[in-house]
Amino acid sequence: MQFSKTPIVDQIPKASSVRLINLGCARNLTDAQTILGRLKKKGHPIVHNQKADVVILNTCSFIESAKKETIDLILELIDLKKKRVIKKIAVVGCFPQRYPKQMRKEFKEVDFIDGVLALEKEEKEDKVILTPKSYVYLKICESCYNLCHFCVIPKIKGKFASRSIESITEEATKFDKKRIKEVNIIGQDITAYGFDIYKRKALVDLLKGLLKSTKNIKWFRLLYAYPTHVTDELLDLMQEQKRICQYLDIPLQHINDKILKNMNRNSSKRKIIVLIQKIRKKMPLCCLRTSFIVGYPGETEVQFKELCLFVRKFQFDRVGVFMYSKEDGTRAARLPSQVSKSVKQRRYDVLMKLQQEISTRKLKNFVGKKLSVIIDEKMKNDKGVYVGRSQYDAPEVDGVVYVETKKKINPGDFITVEIMDSYEYDLIGKY
Repeated sequence: MQFSKTPIVDQIPKASSVRLINLGCARNLTDAQTILGRLKKKGHPIVHNQKADVVILNTCSFIESAKKETIDLILELIDLKKKRVIKKIAVVGCFPQRYPKQMRKEFKEVDFIDGVLALEKEEKEDKVILTPKSYVYLKICESCYNLCHFCVIPKIKGKFASRSIESITEEATKFDKKRIKEVNIIGQDITAYGFDIYKRKALVDLLKGLLKSTKNIKWFRLLYAYPTHVTDELLDLMQEQKRICQYLDIPLQHINDKILKNMNRNSSKRKIIVLIQKIRKKMPLCCLRTSFIVGYPGETEVQFKELCLFVRKFQFDRVGVFMYSKEDGTRAARLPSQVSKSVKQRRYDVLMKLQQEISTRKLKNFVGKKLSVIIDEKMKNDKGVYVGRSQYDAPEVDGVVYVETKKKINPGDFITVEIMDSYEYDLIGKY
């Protein structure tokens, strides 16, 4: 899947200092860490300032806003190169993979280009970790087993691919030896893990192996679960094993049957409701996160109101809302009745406001209670205030717990916090 016949690590001149800028999701971040690990092994100094010899931009092109951010940053780097602040520019990842001709034609000042990093089944390389000391991401699979009509990921990433259980376990044991406390298991659809190499759903087998081979990792968090691939066996394991966070991120995208069919989601309103009820019965304390797309081609006001009623009824703990982005090469881009930008924006605002009200009410229920919290960092300008998360909060996408204390605590510490107050998405506690 690489855009260039020569991998990016072999294109960079010897002894060049390298800075990497990462855009997009946590899956991109794991690729960035792999690239830096390979460069470090070749002797390249890794720096974090503008005066690097080479700046590598790891790009995203999933939706229109991501493409715009990528282009803006490329232009900024070209300007720095013209001012001789940096010597060389490398652009890698999803954007050049998706638009190779445009990259060559429009950005001649870019010195090196490469596409997405291929996932190695037996990947065993050391990485340069870019996350705080408290947590890491562990990618177990790449691309997506599902072919949703709005999504370009399979076109960019290629066929769904899983790493072997042995490879993943080996990486996890390295984290365990470093006393990393939280491992976020990621993939576009981790519940399809193993379909390609084991010809079955193997996520439960993987999790059992990870639990058995590690002892210092206190939290394993699962990101992301496709609704039709969530099994009773997985839910039972999550309920039994306290080291697996009571947290599930299940992108539903919509609830109206016609739209789900047009999206090619292979699900239905009835199946989704049955799944939610099953999860809440097995794990009453489980934090349910989901995401929805508003303004999908053909979405009517009646269908949008159906979505709002669904959100109001089932009271999700966390919700991400996205305005539909018309992406070249997808079947959804060819659908009639494209929704106007103003209508998409209005629907986005309505659903976000609804979820904000739900989140505010839910978080108030934590006030006066005690929560186990992992500390990510100390706030720079506030003495005695730290930023942490409960098991119900994934890094970067969910809220945080602000911890006030006179004690000295460190990133990665687990502490028991008494919750004193709440906001729309965050909690305040004392230790």
